[in-house]
Amino acid sequence: MVKRIVATSLGLLGLPTVFGYADRLGERASNPPFDIPPQSAFVDPASFAVLPENGSFRNANQLFNPTNTTPPFFQIFNKGFLPILGSSPSINVIAANASFAFAHEAPIYVPETDELFFCSNDGGALGMSDLNHNNKVFKISLADAEKEMGANGGNVNVPITEIPLSDDIQMTNGGTGPFNGNLILINSGRGSLPPSIALVNPKPPHNSTTLLNNYYGRQFASLNDVKVHPGSGKLFFTDTFYGFINQFRPAPLVPGQVYRFDPDTAAVRVVATDFNKPNGIAFTGDGLTAYVSDTGAAGGEATDPATIYAFDVDETTHAFKNRRVLAYVDTGIPDGIQVDTEGNVYTGCGDGVNVFAPDGTLLGKFFTGMVGANMVFAPPNRLMILAETKLFLAKIAAKGVV
Repeated sequence: MVKRIVATSLGLLGLPTVFGYADRLGERASNPPFDIPPQSAFVDPASFAVLPENGSFRNANQLFNPTNTTPPFFQIFNKGFLPILGSSPSINVIAANASFAFAHEAPIYVPETDELFFCSNDGGALGMSDLNHNNKVFKISLADAEKEMGANGGNVNVPITEIPLSDDIQMTNGGTGPFNGNLILINSGRGSLPPSIALVNPKPPHNSTTLLNNYYGRQFASLNDVKVHPGSGKLFFTDTFYGFINQFRPAPLVPGQVYRFDPDTAAVRVVATDFNKPNGIAFTGDGLTAYVSDTGAAGGEATDPATIYAFDVDETTHAFKNRRVLAYVDTGIPDGIQVDTEGNVYTGCGDGVNVFAPDGTLLGKFFTGMVGANMVFAPPNRLMILAETKLFLAKIAAKGVV
């Protein structure tokens, strides 16, 4: 199987056989030091390290699938991806709607009911939301999805349920939890209605409480993503410009930054700045490292960031320090971020979900063949992937930071 995949890759990329390089590569790859799990393809980085001068080079929005494997599948670049996948991984669609980007942001898993909450695209293509229309928050029963998959095998299309929310919650774009039994929704705002952070009861009647909607009287630009810091319980969130870009918010009056909010005292302050468009945020399990994605390239300039930055988190002040690059993604932009218990970093990109080791090595991809905006772990062994018009359930071995 591996020999076939690598041979196909070499043929597509047109690697020369000068000095027998391709032959030696084929011999090495035909006897890899590991078995390839189901629904997976191995792509040896050496198989595409050098392309011919007249080869078919790609741009940032073209997918990299040299094995021509039909998505969805697991694309393995490094053997470090194998413990993440386990011996029998799978990935399937559990809900779909080709005309509606219903699964875009704010994935929150509630273990008590085995439900996934999420929201539609706020202002993007197929989002059905704009200056005059709010986006929607949904939930889906993973128990029902597993039952359907068991009965029918493969892909299924389980019904989703819309969650009625207060008018104070406008254009939800990020979420986390449960937090003291509640969902935390972070909202971009719409028109003159301000961006906000709100607690929402996951059970009917889904009553909500707004925790924050300003910075010392000034409106935020367009709140994007939020995480609870392990240990301290403080909320950290990003603020960016997508509400203005998608024409449902006025021009921003504050820069794109990362903030810390103390739910006990309501104090808020900036912990990191100097981004183009800060987006996803996540922490390692010990709370000592933070990751922030910068999706500046979404504005159309290929030389703007499509980058994940790592920071040390000060144990006393929680300020973000020692900024460095973790990774620059090869397709699209890095949107939402999650971290597993081994410190590996997962991010939604233009081809699905990319997984990087703590040192920045690309281990592999959950290759869906389409944008993977966000993802969340749903214990004990599931990763839920929001792909705009599809919702994927991947069964793997890795576990996420709680």
